[in-house]
Amino acid sequence: MDRRRRNSLAASPLLIGAVTTLIVVVAVFLSYNANNGLPFVPTYNIKVALPEASGLQPSNQVRVAGTRVGLVSSLTPYEDPKTGRLSAIANLKLEKSVEKLPIDTRAEVLSVSAIGLKYLELERGTSKQLLSAGATIPASQTREPVDIEELFNTFDHKTRTAIKVNTNNFGDGLAGRGLGLNNTIHILRPLVTNAIPVLNNLAAPQTGLRELFVALDRASSQAAPVAEAQATYYTDLDTFFRAFAGVTKQLEEATEGGPASLEQATYSLPHEAPLIEKATEFMHLLRPSAAALVTVAPSLSHAVKVGAVNLSAATALNSRLQESAEALAKFGQSPVVKLALEDFTQTLEVGNPLLAGVAPEQAGCNYWTLAFRNLASLESENIGVGNVARAGFVLSPGGTNNQGFPSAGISNGGSTEGDGKGGIIDNNHLHVNPYPNVGGPGQAQLCEAGRTTFVPGQAVIGTAPAARVSAGAEFTTRKTDLFGENYPASTLKALGVSK
Repeated sequence: MDRRRRNSLAASPLLIGAVTTLIVVVAVFLSYNANNGLPFVPTYNIKVALPEASGLQPSNQVRVAGTRVGLVSSLTPYEDPKTGRLSAIANLKLEKSVEKLPIDTRAEVLSVSAIGLKYLELERGTSKQLLSAGATIPASQTREPVDIEELFNTFDHKTRTAIKVNTNNFGDGLAGRGLGLNNTIHILRPLVTNAIPVLNNLAAPQTGLRELFVALDRASSQAAPVAEAQATYYTDLDTFFRAFAGVTKQLEEATEGGPASLEQATYSLPHEAPLIEKATEFMHLLRPSAAALVTVAPSLSHAVKVGAVNLSAATALNSRLQESAEALAKFGQSPVVKLALEDFTQTLEVGNPLLAGVAPEQAGCNYWTLAFRNLASLESENIGVGNVARAGFVLSPGGTNNQGFPSAGISNGGSTEGDGKGGIIDNNHLHVNPYPNVGGPGQAQLCEAGRTTFVPGQAVIGTAPAARVSAGAEFTTRKTDLFGENYPASTLKALGVSK
């Protein structure tokens, strides 16, 4: 029975071919993906941030203490959003046996041989905190030493050509200068001899020369993040000095006059100090006027605007005034004018007391103007009283000592006139003021003449009570000056006149 079964399996070529094909496909699949790890095998995945990939490629090995523990599955670029620096992120697939690595684990890109493949060496840390799956070892914990192939790559075609040119130029520069070089070497020999103790001091442990390079390394690492900013700074300096070089001629010309200017300034500045002090004091005193100038600026602007027109018109007037000035000069030289001025001076001296008494009557009370106005009104036909003024009888009040007949005393009451309502009109009282107050020298500032109201029931002889004198003064309706401009409201208000 078993023999028949074996014979039937071996007798099926189709089944044998299918099984063989399946085994070959599985083997090819496993060999193709062997570099990326075997499928269905759990792994411990972490990331490493590298400043530069340094030739590391996907599928390169990851080792711990020289033992292969995984591989690099992929490399992706990363740009820091704060600094804009680019780095490489290596995604690692590690064996579960190394899970979990300490958080201070360090990484270093090394070469399998002097010139060959790369691998990533992990140096296990000592921290108690562990890297969870998907965590990233930062760039500060990675090292990328300079490889010999990088050294060889520095000497590319352009570099080799430049070295060749430099060597030729140096050779041309040294040619024919053998004697000078010998003298230089002879002079430098004492320097080298004296430098030996200095170098011994530098090499001594007490000097701490090693710490100097450590400090320089620390300073370089701190300056690395701002390297691009420093490069931009030097680029900007190049732009500045290039523009600066374009004005060197002008700067040289300006510098040539500098010493003479400094000497003159050294001599002049002490003499200018009093002026500056006076100017400072003047500016302090000018501040109140400047503050007041704000309020009068509109009026002053109007005056300047009008004055500009007048000044332009005054140019022609000035040219015509020459003849008038010459005539006036001849007039002043005449002896008759001198005598006339002397007589006029005497007249003014005599008339000054009269004018001193008359002037307040007009300036404060407007009596002279009112007198001429009323006289003109009486002479006219239709203005004011005009020819309506007629001679008429005015009967004096009746009573004792009334003014209609000779009396033994002044009238002071005893009226006999009735008011038509059964009462008596008490108007038989004398009111007379031969010397009223008109604002003259030594008088009260009142316009009393013609403006005193009747005091009922009382005789008044002389100055009336101030309460019976009307306030203010009567002015004529003409309120313009000689130039046709209205008087300011403040002037009219001071004179008791409203517009």
